[in-house]
Amino acid sequence: MVTQWWQKNRQAWIAHYCQYCMLPLEPRNNQDRLPWLLCRACIDAMSRQVRCQCCGLAVPQVMERCGACLSEPPPWRRLVCVGDYTPPLSDYVQQLKFARQLRYVEVLADLLTQQVVTNIQEVTEVQVISYVPLHWRRQLWRGFNQSEYLARALAKRLDLPCVSLFKRTRVTGAQRGMDRTQRRRNLRGAFRLTQSVGELHSVVIVDDVVTTGSTVQQLCKLLLDEGVKNVDIYCICRTPESFGYS
Repeated sequence: MVTQWWQKNRQAWIAHYCQYCMLPLEPRNNQDRLPWLLCRACIDAMSRQVRCQCCGLAVPQVMERCGACLSEPPPWRRLVCVGDYTPPLSDYVQQLKFARQLRYVEVLADLLTQQVVTNIQEVTEVQVISYVPLHWRRQLWRGFNQSEYLARALAKRLDLPCVSLFKRTRVTGAQRGMDRTQRRRNLRGAFRLTQSVGELHSVVIVDDVVTTGSTVQQLCKLLLDEGVKNVDIYCICRTPESFGYS
C-alpha cells in the first residue's frame, strides 16, 4: 500500500522541486516555457558558458569563429547547443536514449527552443528541420530515434516543418573511443538523401549530442553538394574537447 501511494504521489511531489539542485521551483504561469524539471538558476547556469558561434565549443570570450574554425571551417554555418555533455543534461539524454524516458523529449525541446530563440536571428530564414537518422536495425532495437523526436518537438515550437531528409545506408561500428579521423572513415558513405533538396536554401539538422561533429559533417556535405546554401546544427549537448572522443 505504501509503495502504491508513493508511485501515485511521487510525480506531484517531484514537480515542485528542481531535479538538479532540489530547491523548490518558483511558480510558473501558462506562458512560461521553462521546463518543469529545472529551476531558473540551473537553466541559466547551463547556458552561461560563452561559446564559439560556429562550432559551439567553449571559448573565453564571445566570437563568431574560434581559432579551430578559422583554420578548418566546418561545413555548417553555426551550431547551437543547450550545454556541455555533463550532468544534468547528459543524464537526461541518457535517460531518453537508453531508458526510453520519453518525457525528457519535451523538457529538452523546451531548453533547446529557448537557446534558439535567444541566440539565432536567422531562425526566420530556416525552411525545414531535419535530424540525424538511425539505421533501421538500431531504430528497431531502440524503438525510436531520439533525434527525430527532438526535431519534431522543436519544429512544433518554432512552427516549422520537420522532414526526414537522410537515410543511414549501412550499419556503422560503435564510435565511442574513436578519434576524429577514425570517425570520419567509419561514417564515409554511410548516409544518402531521401529526396530532392534543390529548392531548399536553409536547413537545420537536429542531433542529441555532437562530439567531433563527424556525423553532422557528412549530412551537411550531402546538402551543400545539392545546392543548399546554409546548414545549421541544433543539439542538446556539445561534448567538451577534454572528454575525448565518443
